[in-house]
Amino acid sequence: MDGQLTAPAPEAASTLEAEKASLLRQPKAVWATALAAVFAFMGIGLVDPILPAIAKNLDASPSQVSLLFTSYFLVTAIAMLITGFVSSRIGGKRTLLVGLAIIVVFASLAGISGNVSELVGFRAGWGLGNALFVATALAVIVGVASGGAGTAIILYEAALGLGISLGPLLGALLGGWQWRAPFFGTAVLMAAALIALLALLPKTPRPERKVRLRDPLLALGHRGLRTTAASGLFYNYGFFTILAFTPFILGMDAYGIGGVFFGWGVAVAVFSVFVAPVLQRRFGAVRALAGTLALLLLDLAGLGLAAGHSVPAVVVLVVASGALLGINNTIYTELAMGVSDSPRPVASAGYNFVRWMGGALAPFAAAQLGEHFGPQVPFFAAAAALAVAIAVVLGGRRYLVAHEPHLV
Repeated sequence: MDGQLTAPAPEAASTLEAEKASLLRQPKAVWATALAAVFAFMGIGLVDPILPAIAKNLDASPSQVSLLFTSYFLVTAIAMLITGFVSSRIGGKRTLLVGLAIIVVFASLAGISGNVSELVGFRAGWGLGNALFVATALAVIVGVASGGAGTAIILYEAALGLGISLGPLLGALLGGWQWRAPFFGTAVLMAAALIALLALLPKTPRPERKVRLRDPLLALGHRGLRTTAASGLFYNYGFFTILAFTPFILGMDAYGIGGVFFGWGVAVAVFSVFVAPVLQRRFGAVRALAGTLALLLLDLAGLGLAAGHSVPAVVVLVVASGALLGINNTIYTELAMGVSDSPRPVASAGYNFVRWMGGALAPFAAAQLGEHFGPQVPFFAAAAALAVAIAVVLGGRRYLVAHEPHLV
């Protein structure tokens, strides 16, 4: 169990080999959904390199521009409560297509915004499409992937990491030319993903039992899922402080910011897929999670010390944080999907409703703290949030250990 560092048994070793072999042997529908997920996750970091340009061109303050993240994630969080209700009635494929279509429409509208208020509103609509797509994509991948839920989650996290890394790169390449271009670029990519899913994804069966609107909230009654979600909320506060506030203190153009966050995103992708499973098998999910959260706390404290003093140090710490974030993303997702007896889509919806609230709060709060108290304070506040995330995990440890995915 937790804490015993023994060599894997022959049966476990053969299982690991089977998982590795099955990872790449997936139906076309899985790859099509994963590719669409990459495009969807690109939308999270897409605006990062152009935040200063948006503020300049629309005569807005950093805190006003930060509402691009806040509106997006607030709507995403609330909409998570209806994703299961919708998909259990119209099917997973139709829900994915509706989500993609909404993103195409609102990404296009964002590109023609005349002021920051319009842009914030269109990003909110974009968040609705993102919720419908992202929550359903994980359930669809788990349902049609070969190799079990563990393999499906790794594929999903790989798509997340790849999307997060490519989003800032696309935002920089297009935003360096014109700040509106990344929004139109996203609309084109999501339209292509919609066409791919229409052609490659078979009709998904509807669940035997329709999901009620209150089911995700009822799922949070499980102490293990509630512990995971509560810790995830404070963790995401730290995550999105790095993503949304750092561009304002780098003093770089779109290409420079895009390059920094491309490196950050690559670290997220690599460590989520290749390192997180190893750490879970060796130390158990709870120890691995608490350890990487502690390292992320130190990283945020370092960013607080470096902010306003050393741009090279900030760059190094941002990229290093990507490795820790990648590990944590995978562990949180696996715990959320397996810690309770609720159906995976319902558990995922309840968990994401809580944790995305951290993503909604952090960008605006960080910008306000930075404007009023200096660039160091937002990172120290995020470090304090990580301390709470660790306390929640350790406090609810007994509800998590019995359900650790790799320790059964």
